[in-house]
Amino acid sequence: MNKLTLAGAALALTAVSVSLTAPAALAAPARHTAATSRIPFTAATVTANDDGSYRVVWTAPGVRSVTVRANGHVVARGGARGDVTVRGLAAADRQWFDLVPARGGSLRLADRLVKLDGAVNFRDAGGYRTADGHWVKMGEIYRSDALDKLTAADLAKLKRLGIRVDYDLRTASERTAAPDRVPSGARYVVADVLAGSSTMTSMPTTEAAAVQMMVDGEKFMVSGDTARAAYGTVFAGVADPSQRALLYHCTAGKDRTGWSSAALLTALGVPRATVMADYLASNTYRAAANAATLAAMPPAQAKVYKPLLDVRPEYLNSGFQEVSTEYGSFNSYVRDGLGIDAREFRQIKKDLLVG
Repeated sequence: MNKLTLAGAALALTAVSVSLTAPAALAAPARHTAATSRIPFTAATVTANDDGSYRVVWTAPGVRSVTVRANGHVVARGGARGDVTVRGLAAADRQWFDLVPARGGSLRLADRLVKLDGAVNFRDAGGYRTADGHWVKMGEIYRSDALDKLTAADLAKLKRLGIRVDYDLRTASERTAAPDRVPSGARYVVADVLAGSSTMTSMPTTEAAAVQMMVDGEKFMVSGDTARAAYGTVFAGVADPSQRALLYHCTAGKDRTGWSSAALLTALGVPRATVMADYLASNTYRAAANAATLAAMPPAQAKVYKPLLDVRPEYLNSGFQEVSTEYGSFNSYVRDGLGIDAREFRQIKKDLLVG
């Protein structure tokens, strides 16, 4: 197994149906003002179904009614808890929904996954609630697997979504073998997490060794010099409003990219359980690709290789433990490890949190 292949691997309403015809949605969400009212939703998601419909689910304790709007039209109504299916909307790059409560601030959401022909793990980093009741905006920060197979249609979609900067977290060998395809007008920035490191450069021979490699790799993403420099570069970009919408990615979009999102969401105050769920979602989005890779191997080799394709709680937890060991707190990691000062951190929270 060559180094490139290894790096790629390692790294209360009853449900109702609403139909309508409406104009196509705008590609990107409207910007929120700093004075947005407190958002009463404690949970809310949008899921695009294969038949073109959308499932919208929410919980807003103490709110008498919630109106769901899309493309300027009311598409559903409900109470403090809702689970509705909306049909008949025109095709759009991303379909946005505004959940408008009878009191408090509204919430703007889309399906987290952005469907592309040339990538399987391209998704929005936002749409999560923080422990203190704010929400991370969607449409500002994206995460992905490799971009070398993006089609012309994919690139046009990303341009319409407003991608301005692409942070490539991969090694030089990965970048050479599979150069990024970037939307026209977007800036390309190398932020090599493993640059020059011996981490993850030899194939393990046992399943246990493969697991340990992933655990050790996660620790390096926290305390390794090149990793801290790379993630510091990404965080500095996140703090710059002119760089959004911003994208960061590696090869599989799960390890180096996974820590980037985990670090950002944790810094913003998203609960650990939610951060873990976002991290583990790569197992779902990459399920078909991973299964095909393993099916092409002899069973003994697949058993050793599978931990390199997975994301597992023990991997991410080892990163959090490394933060605790090396920095004492996550705020100290962001400040001392990534070099993000108080002004930059305030800017990140001001721009990415609503409610």
